[in-house]
Amino acid sequence: MKKKILIVDDSTPMRYLLEAVLGKEYTVVTAPDGLVALTWLMNGNKADLIITDLQMPNIDGWELLDYLSGSYLYQDTPVMVLSGFYKDNMNDLATRHNCVRDVIQKPFDPMQLLSKVGFILDEQFSISA
Repeated sequence: MKKKILIVDDSTPMRYLLEAVLGKEYTVVTAPDGLVALTWLMNGNKADLIITDLQMPNIDGWELLDYLSGSYLYQDTPVMVLSGFYKDNMNDLATRHNCVRDVIQKPFDPMQLLSKVGFILDEQFSISA
């Protein structure tokens, strides 16, 4: 069974790009903002990895991270932040949010992203095994 990735980004082209890059190896579900993502999760769905942008309408990535980190149900779900923010300004993300496993700055190399996703998922499943 393919591992499931939830992509949360308000940019339709970015969601399509990420789905194209990751969809061959993983089951990809997309959400245009944190509200839709949380609704999907609260409806009993589970993701093996969440990839989120930070700047979005409704519930943004910062609020989504706060919720996931503070939730007993989702605190162990790894998150990758994919954002246009300068990476040096986000070094404390992993410190403040225990669920954040990596931060990648846009624009990004799709092959590097695929490699990092594979590493995070392999690491996650070796810990839970």
